[in-house]
Amino acid sequence: MIDNLSVAPVHEPERQYYFMDLCKSIVLNKENEYGRKLTCHINTFGCQMNAKDSEKLLGILEEIGFVESEDEKADFVLYNTCTVRENANLKVYGRLGYLKKLKEKNPNMIIALCGCMMQESDVVEKIRKSFSFVDIIFGTHNIFQLAELLYDRFTNKSKKPTVNVWEGTTEIVEDLPQIRKYPFKAGVNIMFGCDNFCTYCIVPYVRGRERSRSSRDIIREIEKLVSEGVVEVMLLGQNVNSYGNKEEDEVSFAELLKMVDDIEGLERIRFMTSHPKDLSDELIEVMANAKKVCHQFHLPLQSGSDRLLKLMNRHYTKEKYLSLVDKLREAMPDISITTDIIVGFPGETEEDFMETMDVVEKVNYDSAFTFIYSKRTGTPAAKMENQIPEDVIKDRFDRLLDKIQKGSDMKTKQLVGQTKKVLVEGVNEHDDSLVTGRLDNNSVVHLKGDESLIGKIVDVHLDEAKGFYYYGTIRTGNECEC
Repeated sequence: MIDNLSVAPVHEPERQYYFMDLCKSIVLNKENEYGRKLTCHINTFGCQMNAKDSEKLLGILEEIGFVESEDEKADFVLYNTCTVRENANLKVYGRLGYLKKLKEKNPNMIIALCGCMMQESDVVEKIRKSFSFVDIIFGTHNIFQLAELLYDRFTNKSKKPTVNVWEGTTEIVEDLPQIRKYPFKAGVNIMFGCDNFCTYCIVPYVRGRERSRSSRDIIREIEKLVSEGVVEVMLLGQNVNSYGNKEEDEVSFAELLKMVDDIEGLERIRFMTSHPKDLSDELIEVMANAKKVCHQFHLPLQSGSDRLLKLMNRHYTKEKYLSLVDKLREAMPDISITTDIIVGFPGETEEDFMETMDVVEKVNYDSAFTFIYSKRTGTPAAKMENQIPEDVIKDRFDRLLDKIQKGSDMKTKQLVGQTKKVLVEGVNEHDDSLVTGRLDNNSVVHLKGDESLIGKIVDVHLDEAKGFYYYGTIRTGNECEC
């Protein structure tokens, strides 16, 4: 049994392919025994980084010989967990109760947990005591070891779970298999971890310190994706603006963006997420001059109050934030700006809240992710005094949401009547006579069409705005808009 091993990988990824081959033989024997293929199911909680990790995990499982199942009645079930909010932990505990019943019906079922939640030692201890039927537990730093951990479980005669949670790592393992959700677009990790330590956030504690992939490996991966039909990439990191800061021989994020923009055959480039304190003039200039970088910027605000921003450890002021917005709009008048805002941070006064409302009015965001603050054990903010009463938070949250909605509606309507390029992503889940896609600014568009359009970028006339989305009509080039 592997238990709390914390060592750097040796000769990766060759070592993992060795374990994939060993597991493949075991799975093949089980197939012959059961008279069918073995199935797997991954349930992903949380952010796009987790979604990208799950593509790698599924790639390893399919390399071993599993086939993906749409539900949890599978031979191997893996939860890739999130722990940004304590409610996310409760969701996982609830789902484990359901899995226990499934495992009672199928004792050969293997249940695994990984991801950010597993980086908390008290969580792992609770799972071992209260959910002893869980077979494999590992964290965020060693997801590449799935085959090795599964082999340990296959060959382990004891009933103890296989546990391998690393406290941290400096290693990045490349060239493992992955199964993408979409054939025409892909997320690409450019860095891992976070050094910001915002007082409300658990991420640096569970994802570790910042470490950047080499630009060479990133470009090589994107070129391969393009050769396979990908037209849009999303560059992923907890704070993409700080890409390369720790590596003396590495380029800046702006320079990396220029390199990606030069890749032939790629049509669209997005990135997520940016921290305002690291947004450089160089990056704004590169975005404005690039051919393929979408004019969309997610710039988390969190609060408009300088006092709260200091308590949050955000390292910028309201004035600085607004100046960045001005720079973005001066360089790219058509840019779409979105944000994150927390309501009810400890000590937030009505005056603090009105500072946030003032920023919302001045920026006029295209959309915003708004969050009610909730204590997150393990963060400094959880120990702060002056926690805000729920009724006060709810009142402020509703007022903020109303203001954002009105501004967003106005912004959305400004594009009605224009023809824009849309990347078609799939058949509409509510009306199969429609397909759904996204504009350069990431807004959703529904239009008449069939699955033959999926993965294509088409010109669409935006006929009608409905809140955050549009209805449109494909333009063939022969229509007159006079």
